[in-house]
Amino acid sequence: MDVFVYGTLTDPDTVSEVVASYEFVCDARLDGLRRVEGTYPTLAPAPGDSVTGKLLRTADIRSLDAYEGVESGLYVRVGVPFTDHSVAVYVGDPDRLDVAESVAWPGDDSFEARVRRYLAENAVRVHEVA
Repeated sequence: MDVFVYGTLTDPDTVSEVVASYEFVCDARLDGLRRVEGTYPTLAPAPGDSVTGKLLRTADIRSLDAYEGVESGLYVRVGVPFTDHSVAVYVGDPDRLDVAESVAWPGDDSFEARVRRYLAENAVRVHEVA
């Protein structure tokens, strides 16, 4: 599976501690969101903005989910279009990551539902950076 990474998982030493096998496919850019800092970095809605990162390829998505705290709801894993397939992106709950600025994902339902709806309704895509 391909995963757009933009924080601690851009560091090869960190990735090596989390998964047994991986490769960085390319430098990448995520359009339609912006990076915000907290306990760990996360993303916020931002039409017209972008985030730089890397495309990480690994078969060990369960270990990445565990590292990102998906089961506990710290982060959600969502799919974002990239060329001819979808890549995974982890989005952290700003209320649980002590984000210093106000981050509003539109809607009143669950954090995951608000993120998924925003992605579906906006031009959020991952692009390779040459």
